[in-house]
Parts: sequence; structure tokens; C-alpha cells
Amino acid sequence: MSGGTLIVGASQAGLQLAVSLRQLGDTEPITLVGEEIHPPYQRPPLSKEFLTGQTDLESLALRTPSYYTDAGIDLVPGERVTEVDLSPSGRPGSGSAKTPSGRVFAFDRLALTVGAGPRRLAVPGAELDGIRYLRDRDDAAHLRQRLTTASRVVVVGGGFIGLEAAAVARGFGKDVTVVEAADRLISRAVAPVVSEFYRRAHVRRGTRVSLSAAVTGFDGERGRVTGVRLADGTRLPADLVLIGVGVLPRTELAEHLGLECDRGIVVDAGTRTSDPHVVAAGDCTVQPHPMTGLGRVRLESVQNAVAQATTAAATLLGTPAPQRAVPWFWSYQGDLKLQIAGLSGGYDQHVVRGDPDSERFSVLYYRQDELLAIDAVNSPADYMAVRKALTQGTTVPASVAGDSGTPLKALLITGRAVVPSS
Repeated sequence: MSGGTLIVGASQAGLQLAVSLRQLGDTEPITLVGEEIHPPYQRPPLSKEFLTGQTDLESLALRTPSYYTDAGIDLVPGERVTEVDLSPSGRPGSGSAKTPSGRVFAFDRLALTVGAGPRRLAVPGAELDGIRYLRDRDDAAHLRQRLTTASRVVVVGGGFIGLEAAAVARGFGKDVTVVEAADRLISRAVAPVVSEFYRRAHVRRGTRVSLSAAVTGFDGERGRVTGVRLADGTRLPADLVLIGVGVLPRTELAEHLGLECDRGIVVDAGTRTSDPHVVAAGDCTVQPHPMTGLGRVRLESVQNAVAQATTAAATLLGTPAPQRAVPWFWSYQGDLKLQIAGLSGGYDQHVVRGDPDSERFSVLYYRQDELLAIDAVNSPADYMAVRKALTQGTTVPASVAGDSGTPLKALLITGRAVVPSS
């Protein structure tokens, strides 16, 4: 009897891979094993709509409970695969996997969609009650409950998750301080003009922002956090601390299998690992640049998880892979809606369109006159225009991109733009 496909990691990518296999006509068994006790769910709302109370846990589910039975997908929650043996029968890609509870899963095809875990701060006091991370459903539920009683909140980390949670806490009327070790916010993702805009916007809303501030420890009383200590000697009072200092791809299984890892599981454009019979998708991977095919990048987004998983399914079945879509991402920080299309890494020029002080503007990124990406703050029309340009290979010349009096879609011309590799 065939072992079918084993997908390790019941993430957005894991579920999409299973769904795509069925959509492509695969009739073999599919087993989706996840460490969490919950069926696959949406993660982006955890730091936004769920924290604000606009949505509940049940509505986060990506599929109804009956879907798995109807689609013939064996969902196994609450189990962590810790051992994998490949090709015991000599068939490439086949093998068996084990969990600490003793479960054994045979497979003919293997996919790793194990995601990433929160990077943790190893400083004195880090285990005090009231210090939270935000990565999964249980984290979000605990944080939402703590926000009802907290009065002084410190967010360690000025990235997207930290700023989204800070906006929620401030919206609830809490005293909020954001502490960032770098000299600007969201420094790895946006230009300095966007970083400075977000700093000023959060300050206008009553949040304090401390840059170039390293956390050296936490103070506590009776096991509960009472303060955050910084390298310059400052002590910030706090009864709730959220740490959002990035994530680490989960590569343990891949390393156990001897797969190449480099800040993530290394995959090619078809999501094949260094063992071409094993695929991987989602936050756990590093991949060729999806628009140029050059170098390696790691993308943390729903769009990338879905795109990679769809490609992985095609690779496992030996069918043509879909053309990769332009990467896109969003971050809603209260009433500030940032939409990103493309990848701005390596830009040598940027053009600001509109006035950041109006809280409605865009930044277009270029490299050697090629349009790379856009950051659009409360400017959905600009975002859609650039996303379309990047998809179709048209462009907006940098010389006219700053003309905010003319819609961007009217400025599109056939020209140099980075287009997705097929």
C-alpha cells in the first residue's frame, strides 16, 4: 500500500500544499502532521484583528473541520515529528517518520513546512511571568487576556509584529513604549523615510519609541515582570512585555536529514531541497530571489507560503510549476495600512510620492532605473499600480513617479521592470 505524501508542519504552507495536491488530481494518501493541537489557521490576524477583539479564534481556521475528511487529508494535530528515515525500501524520497509519542508515518513523498519560531532574548529575568512572545494562536490568546489588565506595556522590537501589537495596546489606552536595538524602525524592510514616518506616527498617537536601545535584563517581584533594563542604565516600568525580535527558521529535521541549510532550509525555484526528492516551503526556507532568480532570500509572508506550497505540490507530482507571483506583504498598525509589492533589497534610488505628514504616501524603489518595489501607506491605488507593473513587466519612470497629482496607473509605460522568473 502506498504511503502517499507526508507533510510535516500544519502551517499555511502545509495546508496549501495538501490542497494543491488534491487540486492537481493527486489521489494518493496525504498526511498533514502539526505540532499544535489546533487545525491550520491564519496567523496575520493574531497581531491585528484578533488582539483588538474584532475576530475570534474559531474564525481564524483556514478550513472547516469537515474539509479534511471530504478532501481525504489525514490531519494529525498535536504531534511533533522528530525522526525521519529516508528510503528504507530503496525508493527515492520514501521513508518513515516518528514522533515522541510513538506514532509512525510511512511516506512515498516528503514535504517540510515546519515554519519558524520566535527568536528569544537570553537576558536575566527573561523567564518572568508577564513576558510574552507572539507567534501562535495560544500566544495571541494569552496576550489578549493580559492586555485587559495591563497598564504599562513595553514592546521589545520595532519590526512589523512589534509595531502592530503596540498600536493595538495604545488603542486600548495603555501606556506603551517600543524599544528597538537598531537606529530606526523596520530597518531591514523599508527605506529610512518610511522608518521615520512610522516613528513619528506612533509618537503622535502617544507611544514612546526608543531607538538604539539594547535590553540587558528584566526586573520582577514575586515572579512577575515589573521593568525592563536598557544598556544605558534606563529602567522602563512594565507589567506586560511583548518581545518581537524576529524569528528563527526551524531547521532541526532538515539538518537531521543532512539537507543544506543556510539561515533556513535551502530550496531551488521548484522548492526542492539539496535532496531533490524532498521539498520544503514557507517560513522555514531560503530560496532564489523569486523575481530575478539570483541569490538567496527568506520571505515571511502568507503570499510566499501559498506560492511556494503550490509550486511544491507541482514538483512532487512532476507537473509544470505555476509562474511565480510578485511578492506582496501588508502590515496594519491601527489606522496605518502599509502594503508592499516587490522586494526592495539592493535598491540604489527611491522616490517619495506624496507627503508622509499626510499619512498617505508611497515610496518606489529602483536599482539602475529598474522598478523593484513599492511601500504604500494608506495608498492602495499606488500599491495596485506597481504590483501590476511588476507582474506585467511595465514600469513607472523614477523621473515622474513623484508626481502625486497624476495617478500611478497613468504613468505606467513599457520599460525596465523586474519581472518574476518562471
